Amino acid sequence: MTQTSWFQNKHVVLGVTGGIACYKACELARELGRRGAIVQVVMTEAATAFVSALTFQALTGREVKVSMLDPKAEAGMGHIELARWADLILVAPCTANTMALLAQGQAPDLLSTLWAAAACEKAIAPAMNQQMWKHPETQANLERLEGKVQIIGPDSGIQACGDVGSGRMSEALDIANTLEATLNRGPLAGRRVVITAGPTHEPVDPVRYLGNRSSGKMGFALAEVANRLGATVTLITGPVHLETPAGVNRIDVETAGDMHTAVHSALDQVDLFIGAAAVCDMRPASVSKQKLKKSKDDLSQITLTENIDIIHSVATCPDRPGLVIGFAAETESVLEHARQKLIAKSLDAIIANCVAGGEIFGQDVTEAILVFSGSEQKLVPGTKSEVSQEIFATLSPLLAKRI
Repeated sequence: MTQTSWFQNKHVVLGVTGGIACYKACELARELGRRGAIVQVVMTEAATAFVSALTFQALTGREVKVSMLDPKAEAGMGHIELARWADLILVAPCTANTMALLAQGQAPDLLSTLWAAAACEKAIAPAMNQQMWKHPETQANLERLEGKVQIIGPDSGIQACGDVGSGRMSEALDIANTLEATLNRGPLAGRRVVITAGPTHEPVDPVRYLGNRSSGKMGFALAEVANRLGATVTLITGPVHLETPAGVNRIDVETAGDMHTAVHSALDQVDLFIGAAAVCDMRPASVSKQKLKKSKDDLSQITLTENIDIIHSVATCPDRPGLVIGFAAETESVLEHARQKLIAKSLDAIIANCVAGGEIFGQDVTEAILVFSGSEQKLVPGTKSEVSQEIFATLSPLLAKRI
């Protein structure tokens, strides 16, 4: 299944203002173009000191606009024409100075004039020194813009000046993905989705734990795709080494008990719950305060107790989501065991796959069967992102009927 990007054939004005983060705007222009956008770059005079207009012209195939007082453009009221042309004005990087102009309605240059004259979607990606970002006037300007425009970032980290803190412009891919999710009126627009991912770790002692080989990649792929399709996504994950998908609210947990608590705290008015986490079925009945020694401790006497069944608790709770979908990772009799789980756990559907031999763990590709009561649908093998798109293509119409 190929998902059409919101940016396909959209007119995007990319405003580039004067900061070292201008170099990131080059990759952003390329990324928007890859998604099908027609990108018109508008630079402030200060921005041209960091990156040349010719660079952006080469990346977009369009002449860059810098001056509002260009006689050729102004003969036809060029700035008004461009404001009407735009489907989206994205200012990235947006310096503290430009943010102040936009927040206060001032229009001394072409970019701020376009902003004031346009009635299209608008977004900014702030980028500035961490102290400038914390300045009370900057935060006041941020409050003036919040709720009126999309604000993406800033990120935290080491800055060009050597400072450490908030103020780094978000990465191009994160900006594009966030806009894709918020602007895309996809089949999950307005839906609230909770997804669990990864393993859980059940402590034996301060050093050891019971766990499994889940990488969390499937759950993270589902969260990313759901976000791109317009959903508000909460991702509750056990210990994994994966980056949070752009636009997704992530909650990190360790044990099955932690995950159960986090899940039920997130169930308020949820439309769709997908339990992709490989939750440990059992845990030690007691956790040793000291590291167990094989030389003197009888390791065979570690008593195990059953963990709570999280997805069954979701499927049977008073505030049950509209659809509850589980996973069945089996090594044998895959469909038979999946159907048994579907009934026993009171699920609407279950996604079954074979993990015999363990080769599937940690891989970027997968194959699965979507099992319903009385029927099943074999999904086309592919990357976990592609399979996730297939899953949502099937679930979206069901969600519309149930809610």
